[in-house]
Amino acid sequence: MIKTYKVMLLPNNKQKTKLKECAGVARWAYNWALATEQENYNNGGKFLNDRELRKRLTELKKTKEYSWLNDYSNNITKQAIKDACLAYK
Repeated sequence: MIKTYKVMLLPNNKQKTKLKECAGVARWAYNWALATEQENYNNGGKFLNDRELRKRLTELKKTKEYSWLNDYSNNITKQAIKDACLAYK
């Protein structure tokens, strides 16, 4: 038998803001991964796995325009890219 627990979160305003920001970063990374996959496919390329996309994102983070991604955990973008790859297959 599997037990489950119901948990109710009551974040304060600062935590709510951080949660919304993290959700936004995940949404951005997911959309970026899908757009990159589609662009690659339209140019005749093969499917890019999540490892390749994460390498590209790491290079992108080094640019000034996308340096804001360094303010957030890598796990957020990592999971979003993994989810996008599963959805794109």
